[in-house]
Amino acid sequence: MFKLKSLFTLLFVALMVLAPTFSQAADEKADAAQEEASQPKLNAAVELPKMQKILDKLKGQVSGDANESKLNQLNDMALELSGNADTLGQALLPDRQQLEAQLAVLGPAPKPDSGVKETAEVTRKRNALESQKSKMDDQIKQAEGIKNSALMLSSQIVNLRRDQLKNQLALNSGSILGTRFWAPLFSRQDLDGEKISDFRDELQNTAALSWEAGWRVGTVAWLIAALLVMTLGRRYSEEFLAWVSIHKLPEGRLRRSFLAAAIALTTLVAVVLAFNFIALAFTRRDEVSSDVQGFVDRLVELSVFCGLIAGLGRAFLSTRRPSWRLPLLSNDVATALKPFPPITALLVFIFQTAEAYNYSVGTSLSTTIFANGLTALLIGSTALAISMRTNRVRRRMALAGTPPEARSTLVGLIQMALTLTAVAILLSLVIGYVAMARFMSYEVIWCGILFGSFYFLSHLVNDGCESLFSTSNSSGKRIQNSLNIDERYLQQAATLLAAIGKTLLILFVALALLNGTFASSTPIELVQKAIEFWGGKGLESLNIVPAHMVNALVCLFVGIYALRSVRRWLDNDFLPKTTMDVGMRVSLVTLFSNIGYVLIILLTLSIMGLQWNKLAWIVSALSVGIGFGLQEIVKNFISGLILLTERPVKVGDLVSISGIEGDIRRINVRATEIQLGDKSTVIVPNSQLISQNVRNATMGNAQGVVTILLTFPLDIDPVRVREILLEVYNENERILETPEPSVSFKDLTPQGIVLSVTGNVAGQRQISGAKSDLLFDILTRLRKEGIMLSTPQTMIIERRQHAAAAEEQMP
Repeated sequence: MFKLKSLFTLLFVALMVLAPTFSQAADEKADAAQEEASQPKLNAAVELPKMQKILDKLKGQVSGDANESKLNQLNDMALELSGNADTLGQALLPDRQQLEAQLAVLGPAPKPDSGVKETAEVTRKRNALESQKSKMDDQIKQAEGIKNSALMLSSQIVNLRRDQLKNQLALNSGSILGTRFWAPLFSRQDLDGEKISDFRDELQNTAALSWEAGWRVGTVAWLIAALLVMTLGRRYSEEFLAWVSIHKLPEGRLRRSFLAAAIALTTLVAVVLAFNFIALAFTRRDEVSSDVQGFVDRLVELSVFCGLIAGLGRAFLSTRRPSWRLPLLSNDVATALKPFPPITALLVFIFQTAEAYNYSVGTSLSTTIFANGLTALLIGSTALAISMRTNRVRRRMALAGTPPEARSTLVGLIQMALTLTAVAILLSLVIGYVAMARFMSYEVIWCGILFGSFYFLSHLVNDGCESLFSTSNSSGKRIQNSLNIDERYLQQAATLLAAIGKTLLILFVALALLNGTFASSTPIELVQKAIEFWGGKGLESLNIVPAHMVNALVCLFVGIYALRSVRRWLDNDFLPKTTMDVGMRVSLVTLFSNIGYVLIILLTLSIMGLQWNKLAWIVSALSVGIGFGLQEIVKNFISGLILLTERPVKVGDLVSISGIEGDIRRINVRATEIQLGDKSTVIVPNSQLISQNVRNATMGNAQGVVTILLTFPLDIDPVRVREILLEVYNENERILETPEPSVSFKDLTPQGIVLSVTGNVAGQRQISGAKSDLLFDILTRLRKEGIMLSTPQTMIIERRQHAAAAEEQMP
């Protein structure tokens, strides 16, 4: 507790000290914003020639000899120039629209034979506006040309860098087993020795400047601060975050993922701060040379990668808290791998420092190849040692009777890829491809940093979303009570947000893999590239802007939600208060929904920036598709629109088609749902309801007719039977009084008299029920009156026994 109080005290003091600085920075930012707002608009007539000169200068520099770093700078300048030209062109569009509006007010010039004359002032004004519009059109075209030329130059630079990389990778500089590779250790060139000696003197002078009187105390203070941050600061920060995860976070997997991310973050921050403090201790004076300052800045940038390697390794192994270890890893394997993260970080720092030193000094090619080969050798050996030690420890555990943890297929593939890459690095060094070996070495480290960061961040996002919406935690209960929603919707929201977070992480990893590599892109640069990618930079040729795509998705979801809300309002509130029947209401709601969805899709495509004049090939392909595979779908769609507008059948009608009889429950875009008497549903394509014969029993509110045929013997009293049948029909409450029931003499057959009884009911759906009740009542009354129905005559042929015996006695 004392440590926590001390830490809070230090944080409070630091905030009090830095508060004036933050206030001053905010004031400066506000002043800068005010100055920027007060600046006049850019003059296209002045800026466009400047941009053209910059473009020509970039082309000249690209055509000359340029190394990798120089080409990278030129590529960034070309992309910046393209963005500036695009901004200038967009800024000219409102002015051009204003000129067009002014010309529209003046109208076209009258024809000579029209007899209409206008004043000289109007003519002069129209000519001036047309001249300005023509000039502005030329400026917009020039800005667009500069933008496209800069993008093409950037594409050419990328191809040139790719070709240089291919040439470097294909260059055989000699095997590491030969004396040529190790020659810089024994026979250093005089020019390299002189350059190294001069740069060493600059470093010594820089150190001497920091130790002069008046600067010595500050140097010692910065060094002590670096030491404290690297030791006590990292330790107490990690303990504080561990205390937060235990006492402040809810129980669950979020504690483990938060602690793992905290370990990686504290290690990274400690390493970066320590290097920055050391850099300030020696290079804070203005007398430091630019070469030394660039060398130190490179080391500070390198500290970010070293901190990530060490932090991710400590978080992955978590040897101090084995029970909180995020990956499924045994203690023996974690302990065996514990030295490798700091060793890898140290090797990367040492050899990247050597490369930065060689770059600052400008050493010869042989010295550079020696440093690159030594880097690849040690990194490849370390990667191979990690894989071999892991396998050895697992075999030792299996022999000791302690089965190791079960590895997933993905983990096995990663270890196999690491082993094969390490072998490929060493093999490349043996056969003399040093540049390829160095490239693979740094790509292994770069992929490890990216995938390790993705592993921890994806777990943190997933566990955070699950904990946030869990009803067992206070946050989930608060959300549930506020929105009054079911628990399953909270689970769906957690799953959806976690999927969105993982998708963004995957996109960032893909962007980092495609646009950077180790020692060439810092995390800040990757974030900047992600922001530029969000704005559409790099996708200009495809006319794709991720921000516009997100806006389009937002418009799509909001539009669908609004459409469904209006549809519910029409269906439940407005239309039931009108005089329309149910079928008409359903048809209107369905037609409104179809039109709304089409408009929403068109609006979404428009927000995405889709240019309709470039969709001719899509229309052509769609026409061909309609002619072959989509013909039935389009036919059913058009038939559905006809059913909704012409309404030969509507929802609620009792129809019969192709031997199927039932009630129409819904008319969709492609098919109609018909519910049968047994409550099952038949899906009928809309085109069949248009092209085939359909019996609509309820069209025009038609009444139902109940007809019963009865056969009586020939000896009955027909008049009495007729009276009984009419009485039964009249007593039934479903039979209508108008028209009156009737009994007709249908036929006279050998079986008897056939009478037909007919009565009307209010609707077609009452026929079966009324007929059943009438049959029960008729049979009861006839039996009560002693009148029997005619029974079918049956002929029975019997063979007598004595006749059969006589036949048997015959010879």
